[in-house]
Amino acid sequence: MSKYFKYFEYAYLFFAALFLYKSFNVWNTDRSNAYFFLFFAAVAVGMYFFKRRFRKKYEQRNK
Repeated sequence: MSKYFKYFEYAYLFFAALFLYKSFNVWNTDRSNAYFFLFFAAVAVGMYFFKRRFRKKYEQRNK
């Protein structure tokens, strides 16, 4: 089960990179949309660290 959690963690990093890429692409044309994508990139990175910490606690508890 823990193996699947690890893949979902990296999915958050993938989406953060995707949102950053999209933000840089629309920066000069639509600044408000770029801020929207930057916000979601920050949320995705935060979720990565939150889920990673939660998974490690879960693994320690089950040992």
